[in-house]
Amino acid sequence: MEETGGASAYGAALAGGGFDFNKFVRQPQTIVRLLSWVFAIVVFSCITAEGYINTPHSAQAKCVFNENDSACHYAVGIGVIAFLACVAFLVLDVYVPFMSNAQERKYVVMADLGFSGAWTFLWFVCFCLLASQWGRTHDVRAIPEDAARATIAFSFFSIATWGILTYFALGRFRRGVGDVAVPTYTEPPPDHHTPYPPTYAPTSYNPTTYTPTTYAGYPSNLPNMQQQPPFTSNLQPQEDAGYQPPKY
Repeated sequence: MEETGGASAYGAALAGGGFDFNKFVRQPQTIVRLLSWVFAIVVFSCITAEGYINTPHSAQAKCVFNENDSACHYAVGIGVIAFLACVAFLVLDVYVPFMSNAQERKYVVMADLGFSGAWTFLWFVCFCLLASQWGRTHDVRAIPEDAARATIAFSFFSIATWGILTYFALGRFRRGVGDVAVPTYTEPPPDHHTPYPPTYAPTSYNPTTYTPTTYAGYPSNLPNMQQQPPFTSNLQPQEDAGYQPPKY
């Protein structure tokens, strides 16, 4: 008997089952991942659209966050990679229930756990960097403040969403390890050298002799009727008198 409990490992309750779009969209993990996707779009789009301005002293466009181009480049890079990662993990979330191999589902969950944890930390660094540089920006007369504040706010929101995704991935990983660790019964291979199993050893056959039973009250002085034939023929064989032709 092969293992059948692996179908529910690592968050795939029905491996090989049909895809239910409505159920997939209503899952908390899917909702949080979509929010992370939207927040990443807001962060890098705000910076690419209004994150660079020309200062009065230079014709070259500078980052609105204290003219620190590294802060803008870091936020755009984190946002773009987070955007692409959300799309990739959404596709994997759809594909994981169709995986029949628990080891493959384990790798997907581990990748989700590692990436979500790393991006939670990187978004925290991004928020701290943007907030620090924005606090050092003194001349904000020509700076689109709404775009800068939106970038900082959605960087902070991304910390929360990616932290929740890390928590979900950690829960899936722990449940999967527990499901796989459950021992399952496996039939031993057949032993062709032993003619019979040890618990079903054949018993020796002892034939018994039949002894007729004499019943009480049965008359034993009656003649044996089977010793005489039921009737005897007293007819004597006729002698051959020869052939006598008929007389006319």
